[in-house]
Amino acid sequence: MPEGPADDMAQPFQIEASNLRGRLIRLDGALDQIVSAHAYPEPVARLLGETVLLAAMLGSALKFEGVFTLQARGDGAVSMLVADVTSDGNLRGYARVDPERLAEGAAPEVPALLGDGLLAFTVDQGEFSEPYQGIVELSGRTLADCLQHYFRQSEQIDAGMRVAVDRRDGRWRGGALMVQRLPDQDRVVPSHAEDDWRRAMVLMNACTDDELLDPGLSPNVLLYRLFHEDGVRVFRPATFRQRCRCSRDRVARILAALPPEEVQACKTEDEDVVVIRCEFCNAAYRFGDDDLAEVYGETGSRPQ
Repeated sequence: MPEGPADDMAQPFQIEASNLRGRLIRLDGALDQIVSAHAYPEPVARLLGETVLLAAMLGSALKFEGVFTLQARGDGAVSMLVADVTSDGNLRGYARVDPERLAEGAAPEVPALLGDGLLAFTVDQGEFSEPYQGIVELSGRTLADCLQHYFRQSEQIDAGMRVAVDRRDGRWRGGALMVQRLPDQDRVVPSHAEDDWRRAMVLMNACTDDELLDPGLSPNVLLYRLFHEDGVRVFRPATFRQRCRCSRDRVARILAALPPEEVQACKTEDEDVVVIRCEFCNAAYRFGDDDLAEVYGETGSRPQ
């Protein structure tokens, strides 16, 4: 099997004996940049890492031109988790957390951090297309559990997922493995299909966190180690990078749509400037009086 990139990639594959499809995701630098942009408590950082991995996995499996977004909302200490990926591989994500509500020693799991709520994913292909959205309750221990439940109930697709996130040598790394059984066009189910599926799940779950995260274990070697007895074929991999879509011009357009007095009230006391910080990448955009005059000059009004 030819070797592709070892990190920040999605490796599609097929298990030949059973015609099952899958994807292996490895994130290193992209995930570390996303998670390390904020000083999240460790359980929150791990759950955000899982969100980013799942967004990369699902987004790379779809044929679309636009943005795939995975979002979880709950009534717990973490009120929101968001990750999105563009069709050309740009990843970003963030968590909204109330540290005062975060229990000491909380596990990086859905019930402990998010509580009750919903998991939604959206495919947005621009203003001339209707967005596609799927929604499921947060009913599992992990976000992967919730997604597997959605696929079984709503899409009639069997999907098994393994996700691992850890901080090693000062960097956040993540790995994920998904195997799917897609509906047959003729709706003909071979007699051995259930046995093939159960075998694939046993092999997938034999993959350890260390194997998913080990930078010295190439994706193709890992796939061969797991599925070589049934034959495994790999396809062209996709690559990812951390890249936010925020910009000073976008922030200026948002400010221009707000009443000038509201914007003035947001000025910092020490520097007398408006500071807008991106929730995704944590970049700070600063607007002084001259900047605000320019912003509102475009709309015919000026800050007082």
